[in-house]
Order: sequence, then C-alpha cells, then structure tokens
Amino acid sequence: MENKEQIKEMVRQKYAEIANQSKDMNAASCCGAGGCSTEMYNIMSEEYTDLQGYNPDADLALGCGLPTQFAQIKKGDTVIDLGSGAGNDCFVARAETGEEGKVIGIDFTEAMIDKARENAEKMGFNNVEFRYGDIEKIPVTANRADVVVSNCVLNLVPDKEKAFAEIFRVLKPGGHFSISDVVLSGKLPEKIQNAAEMYAGCVSGAIAMQEYLEIIQKAGFTEITIQKEKPILIPQDILANYLTDEEISQYLQNPNTIKSITVFGRKPNACTGTGCC
Repeated sequence: MENKEQIKEMVRQKYAEIANQSKDMNAASCCGAGGCSTEMYNIMSEEYTDLQGYNPDADLALGCGLPTQFAQIKKGDTVIDLGSGAGNDCFVARAETGEEGKVIGIDFTEAMIDKARENAEKMGFNNVEFRYGDIEKIPVTANRADVVVSNCVLNLVPDKEKAFAEIFRVLKPGGHFSISDVVLSGKLPEKIQNAAEMYAGCVSGAIAMQEYLEIIQKAGFTEITIQKEKPILIPQDILANYLTDEEISQYLQNPNTIKSITVFGRKPNACTGTGCC
C-alpha cells in the first residue's frame, strides 16, 4: 500500500470517476467504479428511498448504512456531513433540520462538490452548503455543529485519530455524531489488505472494530454506542481477483470478517481532558 498522500490521491481520483458515472454502475460493484463485480447487487449500501428528503440524483449507492436515520437531528440543528459526495445524506439531513437549520457537506473530490452543488441548486436549497476540504482538517470553525454524520468514508481516511479529533473540534459541547463505516471482526487476507483498489472500495482501509471504538474514546467522546451492525460479504468473483481458490475457501470459513456499523458518540458538555477545548 502506498503512503498516506498517495492513498488520498488514489481515493480522490477514484471518486472523481464515480461522480461521473451512473448510480447503476456504482451499485454493481463493491468498489464503486469500474464495474469490478459481475454479480449485479450492491454489497454495502442500504435503501434510502423511504427517507424524507431523499433525492435520486444525489444517490450514488456508495454508502454502507443510513447514519441520518439514527442521527437524532432536530429542527434548527447545524449538521455536517463528512464525505458528502453528491449530497444524498445532506438532503436527508436538511429534511430533518428544516429551513431554519444549516447543513454543510465536506468532500475533497471537486467533481463531487460540483455535482452536489448542482443538485442543491435544482432543489432551491439555500441552507445546504458544500465545501471542498480534507476530513483530517475540516474547513469549519470549532464548536459549530450540533450533529456530524458520515457514510462509509472514515475508513478511507489514513489518519483516523486525526479525523475523530477534528470531529470533536467542530462539534458543539453536547453535540454528537452518527457515523456508518466499515470495520473488521477478523483479519483480512494480506493480498486484499495490500490492494489499492480494495482500499478505494472501503474494504482494505478498514480497521478492527475494537481499535475503531478506542480511537473514538481517545478523542474524548462519551456515550459511544453501536446503533446498527451488519456483515458485508464480498462476492466471490471479486475475491478471485486477489486470492487463489484455496485462499477464497479459507476466507469464507469466517464470512463475517467485514462489518458495517453505525456508531454514535457525544462530545461532553464540560471539557474534562487536556487540550480538548
């Protein structure tokens, strides 16, 4: 695997490609670009169509959960969506926070920002804003958000400790996050861990669930709760790109190695840690 900056550039290029292709093509593969699976189903994303605010033009079928469904967004809240893509979760959040609230989407792929802004303009949303920026250095002032959401993006960030420290910084005291992400409950085969395209597909960039939760706790969050959990199964035709038949057989003996979780955490009202304010 490349160094952190090379990983970021690879992810940026891959998601620029995704921004310019159809939802059907994205949904046909785990990696979201290039049609890497011949099995026509989406192994990660969940159905948004029943959620208020859903816009099919903004749904690229790239998520691994429904964080906005669990985010406890209230009228008038300021919501930040990290890795906002074409704006799908932002528009669902906007339906919850209402016209009196504010939604800020952050993405570091310019093609995604352009697509999201176009979608917001079509719907005439004046309180949904999209900013170009890195999750490891969120372009938002401290203590700004009531709620932070993110959908299958934090696993793509090389420095997850810095990312959660930034989430802590931008949340108001008492604010919270609801994040859907990919984690591991076992060890991935080394060939998959080292595959750059599987990193962009949100798989080889995942870390152990316990380590993930420890990073959140270390950042200063409390009330850490798993709101939803489900296994993610990689189609065998994708596994065959990286593993031998024998290796695939061994991997399938523990089919629940990769999981999608939606996790909640709250920033305490009072600062109790060194430098946390």
